[in-house]
Amino acid sequence: MAISFVDTAAPLAPAPTVSRRYAWLVFGLTFGLLLSDYMSRQVLNAVFPIVKAEWGLSDTQLGSLSGVVALLVGLLTFPLSVAADRYGRVKSIILMALIWCLATLGCALSNSYGQMLAARFFVGVGEAAYGSVGIALILSIFPAHMRSTLTGAFMAGGAVGSILGVSIGGVIAAHFGWRWSFAAMALFGLVLVALYRLLVAERRLGGAAPKAAAKVAPMALGRLVRVLFGTPSVRLAYLGSGLQLFIMAAMVAWIPSYLSRYYHLPTGKAAGMAGLFILSGAIGMVVCGIITDKLARDVPARKWWIATAYSLISGVLLLVAFRMPFGTAQLVMIGAGMFLVAGVSGPAGAMVGNLTPALIHSSAFATLTLANNLLGLAPGPFLTGVVADRIGLNGAMQIVPLIAIAAGAAFATGHRYYAKDLARLKSAEFQAGV
Repeated sequence: MAISFVDTAAPLAPAPTVSRRYAWLVFGLTFGLLLSDYMSRQVLNAVFPIVKAEWGLSDTQLGSLSGVVALLVGLLTFPLSVAADRYGRVKSIILMALIWCLATLGCALSNSYGQMLAARFFVGVGEAAYGSVGIALILSIFPAHMRSTLTGAFMAGGAVGSILGVSIGGVIAAHFGWRWSFAAMALFGLVLVALYRLLVAERRLGGAAPKAAAKVAPMALGRLVRVLFGTPSVRLAYLGSGLQLFIMAAMVAWIPSYLSRYYHLPTGKAAGMAGLFILSGAIGMVVCGIITDKLARDVPARKWWIATAYSLISGVLLLVAFRMPFGTAQLVMIGAGMFLVAGVSGPAGAMVGNLTPALIHSSAFATLTLANNLLGLAPGPFLTGVVADRIGLNGAMQIVPLIAIAAGAAFATGHRYYAKDLARLKSAEFQAGV
């Protein structure tokens, strides 16, 4: 079995043939759909308390409604990304966005846990490959020297969309009911889908056409897997990143409910304050990345120790925070922990990039996405809900940060193999295997 995997940064990519104005229009619409993606995904967290009370759901059931989306993203990212390269990225983007918007509308119309779970399943199906396909499309229509800036700006949309989904969803729920929170997210996305269909065409994008990808020789699936998982350090980078994002996912999903239950805040105010915590995490991702690049500029191997530090310090801050009395001091400590909890994202991405051949970087980052979802983003909300049903949400939030110990250990262990694995990557024998 052979599958074509294309590195979006490879020199085989043709020079952009679209005008700068049109390129920025495509970027804006693609970024807008990324906001819709995360708004539709995270709005559920804002209305957890209302849905729980109305349907009499357990925390386990609430966690499954959140985690099923990340589970589907993790499982389907690879096959749907390959399909998008084969059949056209613009068509795929429109279809994916249409699916998640209609599924979000289905959430608004749900009358039971089972119906909501089915709707959330299809939200995950629609969103599964959007991030990888969207960034591939954008990078194909801009000059190569802008790729780092564009990638950073695009990926930041995930955090911004999460904040908007939780904050706006909570306000709408407080004034019009929780169903309108989902409906508003769906309608916003459907408007963008219509604009995308009207204004973006595959034939106008030149280098974005999937035919360009066909020029890259396919790699046998078995060989690809061996390369992607061929060194201990890259496996540990996948593991550390996924485990650390378990904590981030649990915090994002359950902080609104935590504020509602223990601070007795109404839905709108709880969602707004939760948005501030998510914003702290988003800013921390950017700042931690900048700090990592500065500290590791001359000694790249320092990224492993820096990632270890981010994991352990964030874990300590959150462990202390959730054992403090309720009040302002606790909220400040939670914010500090949130600032660092996803700081490993930048170092982990750099490690994976350094430890895999440039030709398969697209596949390598998709593998990192898979690990992040299956190890962190999917089980984090669900397992936290399972524990909360047994010992209470406050008790569950006191346990979740302990995952940082395992994440830190993975990064610290990866440092031991890093130099040897880099040498292996550069060897003629390994390159021949690619």
